[in-house]
Amino acid sequence: MINKWLPVTPLVRYPAKSHMAAAVAAITTIIASAGCSSKNEANPATPSVTASNVTLTADQCRNIQIYTVAASKFHKTIDATGAVDFDNDQATSVLAPFSGPVSRLLVSLGQQVKKGEPLAEVDSPDFAAAVGAFRKALATAKTNRRLADLDKDLLLHQGVAQREAEQAETDAVNAEADRDAALQALVSLNVNPQSIHDIAEGRPISHPAGLIRSPVAGTVVEKLITPGELLEAGTTPCFTVANLSRVWVMAQVFGADLASVSVGDSVGVLTGIDSGNLPGRVDNISALVDPDTRSVAVRVVAENPGGILKKQMYVRVLIQAGQESMGLLVPVSAVLRDDENLPFVYLAQTDGSFARQHVTISNRIGDQYEIGSGLKAGDNIVVDGGIFLQFMQSQ
Repeated sequence: MINKWLPVTPLVRYPAKSHMAAAVAAITTIIASAGCSSKNEANPATPSVTASNVTLTADQCRNIQIYTVAASKFHKTIDATGAVDFDNDQATSVLAPFSGPVSRLLVSLGQQVKKGEPLAEVDSPDFAAAVGAFRKALATAKTNRRLADLDKDLLLHQGVAQREAEQAETDAVNAEADRDAALQALVSLNVNPQSIHDIAEGRPISHPAGLIRSPVAGTVVEKLITPGELLEAGTTPCFTVANLSRVWVMAQVFGADLASVSVGDSVGVLTGIDSGNLPGRVDNISALVDPDTRSVAVRVVAENPGGILKKQMYVRVLIQAGQESMGLLVPVSAVLRDDENLPFVYLAQTDGSFARQHVTISNRIGDQYEIGSGLKAGDNIVVDGGIFLQFMQSQ
């Protein structure tokens, strides 16, 4: 009794012939009902699609939109990343004009300063020596001039010899030259004009310490010294003052896109802080390739209203190529992604079905993609309704 139910042969028993015919007819009817061409509707017993294609009924076809691919002229948009830096044409490094220890800092980082505004106070022997030299030169020049004028008057009355009068005039001129040199030394040390005037008038100056002053108006973006630090005249960098209304953005562009970038191209800089683009332009293209990243540095001069762009901030750079290109453009809505996140479009077939066609995307130009490969001019693709086709294909 048990052996009666054991399978002793690999032969498979099929249902009755009439039942099999009915099943085949039913499956054929279902496939034909999804057809998009009139030929399939007229002969539902003839399947016209492959396993990977999708077909639609005439009513379903009304809900999709077909686009014919054609070559178009356009201007590329190169999407790159960049880092913000100061505009070195508008940034000034302030060096110590005299030697000595820093006694007090008068500004803080990020502070707006005017031209000539004090930045730090230094107990400098150079400053004291320059003030003393100017006082002595003033006194000597004043005395020698008085003596020269006196000898000139005596010469008219034959009170002195011509030679003595000429020597007195030479001494006066030399003393006045020394006075002017001492004055210039004070000016080069950024001494306050009021203090110089007080010294010239013989009055004591209010504060004998030397002041490091800003040579330009702008923002203190770097503070490189601390109280007590010993400065060396003409060598020690103390501050960096920059005009931040305009900055540099150093964008990294790779070889494939470099041919489309030219000096003068318009640029939009995106910070991620807001949705707006900060305007700029390509100012310089490096002649060297970075050996680590294999990219080329493209310098962009960007406007910086409100100081949004900060040094070392990473930004997105959209370079609008000035030169015209030719290629295949398709609407963004036509491109879908498969399970592996690879881009594809639905390509219309000659039998009325739609097949997935994988493509490569080169650039985005507005609401269109430039197709690098996968399509050719004259191809018909679905630009509206692709999601529906993808759903149908997954059933």
